[in-house]
Amino acid sequence: MKLKSLIAPVVSVVALGAAMMPMTASAAPSIPCSTARLIVPWKAGGATDVIYRIMANAVNESGGKPELQVVNIGGQGGNKGAKEARESKPDGCTLFAMHQSAMSSYFTGRVDFSIEAFEPVALMTRTPSFLGAAIKTPWNDMKELIADAKKRPGQILAGGTLGSTSQFYFLEIEDVAGIQFKHVPYEGDSDRMTALLAGNIDLGSTNLAAAGKNIKDGTMKVLGFSGPDRTFLKDVPTFKEQGVDLISGVERGIVLPKGASPEVIKHWETALLKACKNPKVQDQLTKKGTLAVCDNAADYASYLTKTFTKWKAIAKKVGVYKRKD
Repeated sequence: MKLKSLIAPVVSVVALGAAMMPMTASAAPSIPCSTARLIVPWKAGGATDVIYRIMANAVNESGGKPELQVVNIGGQGGNKGAKEARESKPDGCTLFAMHQSAMSSYFTGRVDFSIEAFEPVALMTRTPSFLGAAIKTPWNDMKELIADAKKRPGQILAGGTLGSTSQFYFLEIEDVAGIQFKHVPYEGDSDRMTALLAGNIDLGSTNLAAAGKNIKDGTMKVLGFSGPDRTFLKDVPTFKEQGVDLISGVERGIVLPKGASPEVIKHWETALLKACKNPKVQDQLTKKGTLAVCDNAADYASYLTKTFTKWKAIAKKVGVYKRKD
């Protein structure tokens, strides 16, 4: 599938979003359910699940209808839930919690669809990652890790969900540092953290939402932070401070199945942005190591287009791109 064909539907949403005016109560769409499901394509307890339960609770507390219920559909590196969302009716009763894995899974050949299968609603959060290391490992910072990885290419075990953001996190590090890890597959944050704490893998990306307690009580090492500054843990240096020119994070948004009407998109955009901008919600997110973004449908569509292009280039450069275009 050509990039042009993927971008065109998303760009159309940008134009659509610019054209739509704020809805009045009388213009509210008819959504044929009392409770809409928000599909989170990972197991309960992971970072994405934690973040979206905070958002769903805020939407429901505001009194909006329909209410939102988080439904976990894990498996296949997030793709099982994506397929379920893609095949759902675009009537506003099914929303999907999406991040960059919708692109990386397409690039690596795990699915034959990507961002073009959905209607962007709102970009909600950005979560920079900590690079966690098992206690048994000999490194205490990025410099020591990279030096060892150059001596032992392909031997250091990095846990991630193949084709998802957690694998691309390490692919980005490999690309910038000129090293190579051995990638070990795990489904979602919770399984990866269990393996890291048990010492079954050497490295794993994580964040405060998934492993704040482990980071603070010292049951795992933290080698660096991929954010632009020391936003959450002041004693953990950034990658860039350690000479690794990389800023990276998981950026989470909400989408609807393709074909949702402008009215339905606007309904959920309004409800979700209200929740996202709630000071109580933003405080909860900060404590989980996540930043509230709160971009509307048009801005989210633009972000998806730019990120698709960037990640496609990375996939091709490191040799994991499986498409024929």
